[in-house]
Amino acid sequence: MRWSELIEAVRESGQYATSAEAERVTRTVLSALGSHVVGDERVDLARRLPPEAARLVAAEVPAPQPLSAAEFVNAVAARSPEATAATARWDVGSVLRVLPVAVGAELVGRIISQLPVGYALLFGRAELAPAA
Repeated sequence: MRWSELIEAVRESGQYATSAEAERVTRTVLSALGSHVVGDERVDLARRLPPEAARLVAAEVPAPQPLSAAEFVNAVAARSPEATAATARWDVGSVLRVLPVAVGAELVGRIISQLPVGYALLFGRAELAPAA
């Protein structure tokens, strides 16, 4: 997938009015995600993304501990002065929902499995809890 195709997919996913808005959102969310994906999954993610997106992921220093899904959304909101928690949640979902098409569902599954509970929903996937 080329950068322009990724941006167009995010624009459609989030119903953004312009490609510029979709690009801003994509850059913000991928940068934030880059600090929470580690190990082989981080390398594979960067390898499968367009070079522009790969640089965003690779440029981030891995966090000592990944944020909870709610904290991740708040961190994205903090990176965008005009964002609210609700708009940041929309932005995160708009970008993360296109990743299975861009990088493969198997890799997205591996990424989700290394993140705290709650991230699957951000990727547009159901999160099943084990039976007690």
